[in-house]
This record gives sequence, C-alpha cells and structure tokens, in this order.
Amino acid sequence: MAETNTALSAGRIAQQFDTLRARGKKALVTFVTAGDPGLDFTVPAMHSLVSGGADLLELGIPFSDPEAEGPAIQAANERALANGMTLAKVLDMVAEFRQTDSVTPVILMGYLNSVLAMADFPQRASQAGVDGLIMVNLPIEEGTDLQQALKAVSIDVVWLVAPTTSDERAQEVASNASGFLYYVSLKGTTGSGSLAVDEVAERTGYLRTLTDVPLCVGFGIKDAETASAVSAHSDGVVVGSALVQLMAESPDVATATQRLQAATAAIRQGIDA
Repeated sequence: MAETNTALSAGRIAQQFDTLRARGKKALVTFVTAGDPGLDFTVPAMHSLVSGGADLLELGIPFSDPEAEGPAIQAANERALANGMTLAKVLDMVAEFRQTDSVTPVILMGYLNSVLAMADFPQRASQAGVDGLIMVNLPIEEGTDLQQALKAVSIDVVWLVAPTTSDERAQEVASNASGFLYYVSLKGTTGSGSLAVDEVAERTGYLRTLTDVPLCVGFGIKDAETASAVSAHSDGVVVGSALVQLMAESPDVATATQRLQAATAAIRQGIDA
C-alpha cells in the first residue's frame, strides 16, 4: 500500500489544478483540524467535503500554540489534543482516506515543531498519501533541507504570502513555490476581519507576475459570497474557520458530515456561478 500511495501522490496537486483549468473552474480548498471534535469525525468529514465539491483538502496538525489561528481553530486544536491527537494519527487518517480516494490532494497544515519531532516524516507522509505541506512558522531561508527531503518523495511545500510581505520577499517565496502559492488575504489570524477584495485583486495580480504556480487565497473566506468574490482574482479559495465551527457545533459524525457537505456545496455553487 505504501508504494502505491507514493506513486499516486506524485503530481496530484498539479493534476488537480490542470483538470480544473481545463474545465474552466476554480479550486475549492477546505480545511478541518484532524481529530476535532472527535477522532472518529475526521475521515468521514474529509469524504463529505469532497462529496460537497472540495477539490483539495487541508488537514490541520493540532499544535499547542497555533499562533496564526483565530478562536475557532485554536479551540479545535485544543479539543484535538485533548482527544489524544498526534502527527502519527494524522498520517493514519490520511492513509485511511486514501483507501477509497486516490485522487483528491491532501495537504497537511501546521507548525514546524510537530514535523521535526518525527525524524522520518517525509517517508511516512508519502507512504500515507500526503501531497503537500504548509508550515505556518517556517521561514523560507530555513526550509531548504525540509523542502528538498519532501521533494524527493513528491510532496510539495506550499508557501504563504501575506499582505505585509515585501515585494523582495514575495519574489523569493514565488521562486520556490510548488503545488500552489497561498496568499493570506488578511492581516491577523484565521477567521478574523473582513475581506478587502480590491486589495486582494491588486496583490494577487502582482503575484501572478512572479510565478506560474496556481495561486489560492485564504483567511476571511466564510461563505459563497466571499468565495465567489475572491475566486475571480485567484485560481482557488481556501475555507477553514467556518467549516471548523460547523464541526464544533455538531453533536455527532452524521450531523457533522451532512452540515459540511451542504456548506461546501453552497460555496462550490457560489464559486461556479
């Protein structure tokens, strides 16, 4: 199984964006925290997101000090850790998801400390079927070794660009981009503030001059309306806090999956309209 997943993971993100581009569609990237609100929620949630229209899945690695996250995802991290969630269990969940979905790209998102604690992370992540990694607190100049180790097993490192990122820094990040480039549309934490679409359009327009890698926008995208507005200026949108909150308010797995599928379908419809 490990060998099959490694082979399939090669280029899965690029293949998905190529498919979407050929169909004239933008990517819907959805985020949930692994192990929240219970360990048994995550894999069914992943499948329900795909059923609702998600094209790529981001799976949060729970961490004790998620500095970039707003209240909803901070609380999700706390619940997941209280449930005994670990990076090894996250990889087990990806492997379980891969048993019935060999197409949808899965990107892990988290903080460097978690990954460094697992010496053979690149190999184990590849064997599980992981396609990409977003490290919120990894400066690009310190990420060369990790990026090379992940590239060797066909896992993309997805870098973040913020509104406060200088042009010089953005050029450096763009030159190292793989999978897709993640533009953080707000100053602050996830789930905070309101979107200024004109500012997003201006900045994404500039970033497009730096790289041919797909450009996705996240932070502050909560519903079909905001997703539609932002997708006009990007190759995809990332929705996280709103979905995490839906899961937190769900009393059981069946309710959570129904709510996630419905919310994802509504956002998908907004993007495609």
